[in-house]
Amino acid sequence: MKKYIVGACLGLAVMCSCSSVPVTGRKQVLLVSDKDVLTSSFQQYNQFIKGAKLSKDGTKSAQVTRVGKRIADATESYLRINGLESEIPNYQWEFKLVDDPQVNAFCMPGGKIVVYTGLLSQVANDDELAVVVGHEVAHAVAKHANERMSQQVMSQYGASILGAALSGSSDIVQAAAGTVYGLGSQYGVMLPYSRKHEYEADFMGLVFMGLAGYDPHAALTFWQKMASSGSPKTAEFMSTHPSDASRIAKLKESIPEVETWLQQQGIKPGYNSQMNVHGNSQPIPTVKKQSTPDKQGGSTEKKPMKTSEKWTF
Repeated sequence: MKKYIVGACLGLAVMCSCSSVPVTGRKQVLLVSDKDVLTSSFQQYNQFIKGAKLSKDGTKSAQVTRVGKRIADATESYLRINGLESEIPNYQWEFKLVDDPQVNAFCMPGGKIVVYTGLLSQVANDDELAVVVGHEVAHAVAKHANERMSQQVMSQYGASILGAALSGSSDIVQAAAGTVYGLGSQYGVMLPYSRKHEYEADFMGLVFMGLAGYDPHAALTFWQKMASSGSPKTAEFMSTHPSDASRIAKLKESIPEVETWLQQQGIKPGYNSQMNVHGNSQPIPTVKKQSTPDKQGGSTEKKPMKTSEKWTF
């Protein structure tokens, strides 16, 4: 009888902790509070920044800030218009360019965006940089770090989380954080995400960069270029961001869907690209409330951009 009671309690706790990922509508279980995730994230970020060599190249740093801020503004606009305004205070956006030859970039939970000069040297323009930044921001908005921490808590502590993790036990949270943050490891700050988290971040990143006025087609050119590069430094980046035929195929499938939706919002894909060459930006257009695409290209109301079934894993 006891095991059934424990199982029922655990099931109830999981049900109460369910939420939906913005854009895709996928259901996820988040057992760790936003406060705990952000506290851990900011600690790791501050520790990283203290030891990092920030770039002194004003032009390149301005490029990272320009693209990052534009995507952050577009992301907040999407959250606000879709009834998720309460999430916005969780983001304390910062945009840093680190002088390091590694091909790397990340966005910590809470909106701490870091791009390495090694990666910036690989992007041809703002559109390709927006691919990377949009993808990393998507990980943060989808709360993939929280989800991974929650999975670790579940697998390691099981029913015992009812009286500990759910009440914000710092020991359990810090232990789970070790599965997310890899400060000092070969991966930099954020440890690799699962393949399916990568795919979800790809799709959401297309949406955010498109809303910011960048061309989603740049995702194909960027990832194909990275996949074909023979550089050892690029290989390290690709080990955490696999770019195989499946990923490219998913991008080819997703881009037309995102473009159709953007056009329904009155947004011309890539409209901001030429302006950014001169360091200027067009204003971000207003997103129509809750208007999202369906498979026939029509507009639906009050539904996520993708059916949650497609994103269940």
